Amino acid sequence: MDNFEQEEILSKQYDSKLMKRLLKFAKPYRPYFFVVIILMVLSTVIGLVRPALIKNVIDEDLNGFRKNYVASNLKIEHSVKIGELYFIGKDDATKDNSNTYSLVYYEKKVYLVEGEVNHNATFKIKEDNKVYQGSYSYNIYKQLAKEEIKALRSKDLNGLTKIVIVILISYILAFIINYIQIYMLQFTGQKIIFNIREQLFKHIESLNLSFFDKTPVGKLVTRLTNDVQTLNEMYTGVLIYLIKDIFMLSGILIAMLLLNVKLALISLITMPIIFVTAILFKKYDRAAYRKVRERLSKINAFLSENISGMKVVQIYSKEEKKFKEFDKINNDYKKANLEQLTVFAIFRPTIELLSSLTMALLIWFGGIKVISNELEFGVVFAFVNYITMFFQPIFDLTEKYDILQSAMASSERIFDLMDNDSIIKNPENPVLLERLQGDIEFKNVWFAYNDEDWVLRDVSFKIKKGEKVAFVGATGAGKTSIISLITRLYDIQKGEILIDGIDIRSMKKELLRKNIATVLQDVFLFTGDIKSNVRLNDNTISEESVMDACKYVNADRFIEKLPEKYNSPVNERGTTFSQGQRQLIAFARAIAFNPPILVLDEATSNIDTETEVLIQDALEKITKDRTTIIVAHRLSTIKNCNKIIVLHKGKIREEGSHEALMKKEGLYYNLYKLQYKEG
Repeated sequence: MDNFEQEEILSKQYDSKLMKRLLKFAKPYRPYFFVVIILMVLSTVIGLVRPALIKNVIDEDLNGFRKNYVASNLKIEHSVKIGELYFIGKDDATKDNSNTYSLVYYEKKVYLVEGEVNHNATFKIKEDNKVYQGSYSYNIYKQLAKEEIKALRSKDLNGLTKIVIVILISYILAFIINYIQIYMLQFTGQKIIFNIREQLFKHIESLNLSFFDKTPVGKLVTRLTNDVQTLNEMYTGVLIYLIKDIFMLSGILIAMLLLNVKLALISLITMPIIFVTAILFKKYDRAAYRKVRERLSKINAFLSENISGMKVVQIYSKEEKKFKEFDKINNDYKKANLEQLTVFAIFRPTIELLSSLTMALLIWFGGIKVISNELEFGVVFAFVNYITMFFQPIFDLTEKYDILQSAMASSERIFDLMDNDSIIKNPENPVLLERLQGDIEFKNVWFAYNDEDWVLRDVSFKIKKGEKVAFVGATGAGKTSIISLITRLYDIQKGEILIDGIDIRSMKKELLRKNIATVLQDVFLFTGDIKSNVRLNDNTISEESVMDACKYVNADRFIEKLPEKYNSPVNERGTTFSQGQRQLIAFARAIAFNPPILVLDEATSNIDTETEVLIQDALEKITKDRTTIIVAHRLSTIKNCNKIIVLHKGKIREEGSHEALMKKEGLYYNLYKLQYKEG
């Protein structure tokens, strides 16, 4: 397995240093997070208060028939007249009165009886119009009509109405608070991720080409997409909700202890088992998670390689073989996912079972206390709600563990990329120049891509303003390296590169590159249209200038035949255009930016004769009055150059005009004769 795959399956646990760096991105949005936390606290408090309100409804209002009443011959404020007497709740009476009455519900009828009955015992009413309860009997004062029941229990009805309104308002408030909280959290998360992605992309743009030579493109795309998105899940789904879950658990524990200590302790009896289960889950889930990441990495690598090489696969009819290979890798990935699913399938039902066991113990113990009149039913009901609420954060915390684990691994990869300092830096006090003249000089230049594996060895040459100079040599001689060094895509290890007598390391990179147009053999076109590819979204270049540039290099010949002309769409890498057409668009791009220095990686091979004629004509035009450097592959195209420099194994072996080098009968002569014979 290569380093990239090993990196992809990295499963890093919580790291405080990484978390501190991640929190720095959230620092500018602290006010938003503070508001979100306040809203979450409010939402949690509302959720915790709701069972207590329902408990009061049950015990104080719905079970209001258990209350006792006192009767009086005189009208009392808030009293209700039933028969010849005025009744009022015993708790509302201004003074003690032994004349106590109770409500008895029997066979769907309601009776007002003399005395204080035990509502937890059974009743019987006999023909003598008395209520019997064990060895006790109570005289029935009156069987109540519906209106009398409503009148007598009007306080309970009012209390019920008020609590229902309060609960309804709590739901509406919770909805509004949750909406604002979720919107603000997601908005803040997206802003943070936007900034991270922009900072990361900007950093990638600043890295020198040696980094890209060694780093797969897919790896960088993964950093900017998958890994950054994982951080988004952490910011919006873990950090704040972790605080909420902890606050919720603490609030539930406090609420249960305040309601009833014994029931609270019974509710917590399964917590040690839950704790042990969570530790085991953490262990096995991490192993399963790593396996999933490993198998996913193999799928990505296989797909990337085989889709890129689909032409070779189809030419050699290897579709069936490659399908079998993919089928095996895909099956391995499926098995890894099923293993992780099995871990969850065991853990979650285990927690559900413990939750149900806790609930059963609560109902059993609480029910006994209610039956024996030692506990109000509303308290048991509130505990049932709190237990249901208590286990939800536990489920959430286990699911957030996976996200946090993945975020730690992603953040390490992202920061590893951000900390890469292979950047070609601008000087502190750059030489300020607007437009260069075009005199170029290499003075004893040594350059290597890796350590001291020298590609160029003590190279020195001069190119005067307006000259056309070609570099020739075998593959690996150092021709392309010279092009890259002039635009400072790489920095040299020894020597100097001067333009107009100024060391290019004393110039700003942006200014240097603005004065040099490079047309490579493999022309890169961006997705968009022809117009945007010519001016590279530089709005200072007008549409007229784009059209003039295309006309100047003969690109208008094929562009004008397209249905949408200059607005014609360009696919990724310009695959819908021929190599010659892409070359002409690249020439137009160079002309549109009007640089004093032009670097050409000649690309007239494998192009049809008609297009080659257009390209040769375009070359004559665009190199006029410009310092031009040509990396020559077909030596017949550089006969008219002012100077030809022959490179061999990183050193300059010959230098001079075509005629002079041919007379010398050295390396250039042999190369030319070899191509001539092949031609």
